[in-house]
Amino acid sequence: MSTNRLRARRSCLAVPGSSPRFLEKAQGLPADQVFLDLEDACAPIAKEGARHTVVEALNEGDWGDKIKVVRVNDWTTHWTYRDVITVVEGAGPNLDCIMLPKVQDAEQVRALDLLLTQIEKTMGFEVGRIGIEAQIENAKGLINVDAIAEASPRLETIIFGPADFMASINMKSLVVGEQPPGYPADAYHYILMRILMAARANDLQAIDGPYLQIRNVDGFTDVAKRAAALGFDGKWVLHPGQIDAANEVFSPSQEDYDHAELILDAYEYFTSSEGGAKGSAMLGDEMIDEASRKMALVVAGKGRAAGLTRTSKFEPPAA
Repeated sequence: MSTNRLRARRSCLAVPGSSPRFLEKAQGLPADQVFLDLEDACAPIAKEGARHTVVEALNEGDWGDKIKVVRVNDWTTHWTYRDVITVVEGAGPNLDCIMLPKVQDAEQVRALDLLLTQIEKTMGFEVGRIGIEAQIENAKGLINVDAIAEASPRLETIIFGPADFMASINMKSLVVGEQPPGYPADAYHYILMRILMAARANDLQAIDGPYLQIRNVDGFTDVAKRAAALGFDGKWVLHPGQIDAANEVFSPSQEDYDHAELILDAYEYFTSSEGGAKGSAMLGDEMIDEASRKMALVVAGKGRAAGLTRTSKFEPPAA
């Protein structure tokens, strides 16, 4: 199983796989993850050459501690198998995940898993290290998302692809990521929650897709906050100006992070024999119990993954 499953993916930067200039620039940007795109950002006549450009960038680039992903073409095209073989055989040790777009059923994930396993065995790579990210982009994929989410131990994330999804259901909007005019509520709530439940039931991360008005950072931030409030782990970014906003939105505040760590320390103390072996206790004016501990674990985990450090310390009450 890949070791990246629970690493921070607050900002997932899309980079055209056919553009050496963008591939070089992306290496120095503060995104948690980069995905080198062989699908929509790559013209059909450029796809074959882009595979080799991506291999070179993965092997020779300085990506730091970023999660390195390649989005291949979907299984309904004739490019997919060659995308996977060329990229994984050529740069497997420097690749963390393959992103599979337009996933419609679990068999498509299993097919990619099988192909990856065959390549790893042939090349002498560690079997199972390369993860899979599955992108939900149409109604059939959403209906089958539970089966998709449990299709392979390689799976790390379930991703919402809003542009193709909006087209697939005839949504009345041309602004990807924004609410369609005339609908008085959140048109994406069911979709996002459906993906989130499937991801969480299988211990996977849930990632929101792009916001195409790349210079409207306020609009991007509002949409990102919607996904973050539900519990999503991160969001795609298409422009350097969106990265800082995504990293901030999907990280806990310093105050919340410190509070979560205090809850964990206090609960550990109060449930110990030294602290009285209590099932619940008071932390200041707040009662904490096992449910509080579980909630605090989530916030503390996100804060640690984001690199936050504590600014407070739990002190047991005086006897």
